[in-house]
Amino acid sequence: MASSAGLALCGQTLVVRGGSRFLAISTASSDDDCVFTFDCSAAEKSTPEEKGENGQPIDKRSDTILASTFSKSGSYFALTDDSKRLILFRTKPWQCLSVRTVVRRCTALTFTALEDRVLVADKSGDVYSFSVLEPDGRGRLELGHLSMLLDVATSPDDQFVLTADRDEKIRVSWAAAPHSIEAFCLGHTEFVSRIFVVPSHPELLLSSSGDGTLRLWEYRSGCQLQCCDLASLQEPAEHQGHKGLAASRIAFWGQESYVVLLCECVPVVFIFQLDASRQQLVFRQQLTFPHRVWDVVFEETRGLWVLQDCRDAPLVLWRPVGDQWQAVPEDAVSQRLGSHLRENWAMLEGAVGADEGFRSLYKATFDNMTSYLKKKEERLQQQLKKKRQRSPLPGSPEQTKKVLCLSRSFSLLGCCSQNCSQAYSLKDVSLRAWTRLALLILLQEGKRVILGHLVHPGQPGDLLCS
Repeated sequence: MASSAGLALCGQTLVVRGGSRFLAISTASSDDDCVFTFDCSAAEKSTPEEKGENGQPIDKRSDTILASTFSKSGSYFALTDDSKRLILFRTKPWQCLSVRTVVRRCTALTFTALEDRVLVADKSGDVYSFSVLEPDGRGRLELGHLSMLLDVATSPDDQFVLTADRDEKIRVSWAAAPHSIEAFCLGHTEFVSRIFVVPSHPELLLSSSGDGTLRLWEYRSGCQLQCCDLASLQEPAEHQGHKGLAASRIAFWGQESYVVLLCECVPVVFIFQLDASRQQLVFRQQLTFPHRVWDVVFEETRGLWVLQDCRDAPLVLWRPVGDQWQAVPEDAVSQRLGSHLRENWAMLEGAVGADEGFRSLYKATFDNMTSYLKKKEERLQQQLKKKRQRSPLPGSPEQTKKVLCLSRSFSLLGCCSQNCSQAYSLKDVSLRAWTRLALLILLQEGKRVILGHLVHPGQPGDLLCS
């Protein structure tokens, strides 16, 4: 299984993850060069691996970090890995508080605004909550979907839990009673990859999907305010269709209300600006990179950090200069961060973005009607051919010979006499077969046929022909 690379930042603490490891580095220029490292493969195994009859593990685990996040204040950091573990840290100073088991592999996680719980969304469509104050407490099932969950978020006041699933839905549930649904945000035509509640405007929600759109919602009412088609913002030669434009990251910069969108499979970053008065997104710029972009994250005091697949410059800082975003020349902080990443390049080398999993989520369409109609026509032709073989065409030698033989046989019984009325015994032959035979031969000879009722009540097998 390919590892994933990503960023997480809160305040001036930057976390870079790759494979089963992560580094926590300070972006403050006055800080000492202190780095905290953690390897999930060295963490305690919460449950023993199940083994088959041959002694090999049934469920192979790679310890790859699947998702990670900071709490709002930055006091806590949590991650989930491929071994179905939730690992909780305290960040001041860095310390691992607990390693707990989750039921299914997780796709996303978030802290509540009060930082008392961690909400974990998994592939089976469930959301579990884990206590932060009780690090060893078991998870509690909060809500569930009928399809795979891809993201989870909370409102800034902790009133609502927002979940996005593979079946194009965004669900808004009451946190106190998750079975009570406030609204659905419906409109996407593919899986919803990311959702983001705007911190400065807590009534607004941003969402991205495999349909290649970025949408703005008033989520409590489920009302869509705007839909931006990302494919229309690109040059025709750059990308065809909407596939590959599902966002793996939606980032927000509060200083200028900038919204940054990182999509899978394309080395570009879309930059929008939120016009709060009009509740609209305004497209500003498209940043193009020569290397694969793994992740992006905003630092409020500096700008946009970009993690890319380039050993010489793994971490690049971008800032707006006038109306355009530009890469900032490398300073002492950038050099220090880049040096640490180069020393630990093994954890990033060969990594893929977390959005690689989106490729299997697109709807599969099959045009089987053409093949069905073709097979149906072939079947009908075969049936017609068999029918013709069983019943020769009128006038053919086989048909003429058959009619003559039947006519002679029937004439022997006396049924072809013009002025006779006689009963014949049909004890060994069915009534219907002889009726059809009489009709066929007499009509062939140009006679009128009247089939009478049964005569001789004591002999039900007698037929009157006149």
